[in-house]
Amino acid sequence: MKTIQMTIEEALLAEVDNTIQAINTTRSAFIRHALRLALEQFKIRQLEIQHRVGYEDHPVLAGEFDVWEAEQYWGTV
Repeated sequence: MKTIQMTIEEALLAEVDNTIQAINTTRSAFIRHALRLALEQFKIRQLEIQHRVGYEDHPVLAGEFDVWEAEQYWGTV
């Protein structure tokens, strides 16, 4: 692991400190977890953008997926 130095607003740090006490962890562990979540959210957002752009560039054609309609099951509503 590498040690880093960062700047953080006092109010945010106070909120972090209150939270880490409540969940019995450390600042470092909490921040590592928060960074992992932020990176995962970023990756998901990038994939969503790529997916949207793909359909904008290559829209679904009429009748392209009709063959699968009989296979769909949406449960009872």
